[in-house]
Amino acid sequence: MRIGAHPDPARGLQEIAGYDLNYDPAHTEGRGWHHDRVRHFLGDEEPGEPVPGGPYEIARGLVFDYEFAEPRIMHAYFHHAAPLVGRDMLLEGRFLVLRFPMGVRVDAEVDEVRDRADGTQERSWGWSYRTLEHHLERGRLVYEVVKNLSTGRVEFVMTGTSSRAKIPNPVIALGFGVFGRRTQTRFYRAAGTRLARLVAEIYAGADRPVPRRIGPGDIVVAPTD
Repeated sequence: MRIGAHPDPARGLQEIAGYDLNYDPAHTEGRGWHHDRVRHFLGDEEPGEPVPGGPYEIARGLVFDYEFAEPRIMHAYFHHAAPLVGRDMLLEGRFLVLRFPMGVRVDAEVDEVRDRADGTQERSWGWSYRTLEHHLERGRLVYEVVKNLSTGRVEFVMTGTSSRAKIPNPVIALGFGVFGRRTQTRFYRAAGTRLARLVAEIYAGADRPVPRRIGPGDIVVAPTD
């Protein structure tokens, strides 16, 4: 925990590169584990494959860059030129003036067409990360941009599996116990709202926000405030 932004993101990223997961992915059931799935409408396209310059394509670029996150809740530092799968991200949770650095690692990229229960098909692109040592939570979060190929409906889907991690500091543990779950669900709502707004603005002709380069090299911070 600190007050203010991370003083040395490059060093922070170097440190978490040596971290392992802080949980066993084979054991994510039982008391204390949350399983969430949240969908947000982003726009409509013509049925069929994604339209160039349409809501799906715009949202995909924003999700790749982590521009959907609500800046009052979360920021992320990462190497923008690094391959997506394996990308380490130094998240910075925000609560009032306090900042909480937390490491995650992108473990998979989603890029597929799949069958839906209603008989239609959907195209999905996205990625997921898992939490690393010293994170306040344990688990995995999947971010997907999904288009129903029959209806043209485009959505942002967040699927989370999470549990509170062991927090040695009693003050932080108490605060997380009171505000952690509430902040998590607020993040889901705010991320969907922000992404929908950005997609609509860009589709109408606004410039697309891009992560701010802070150096050295290719290190960036997202989202754009």
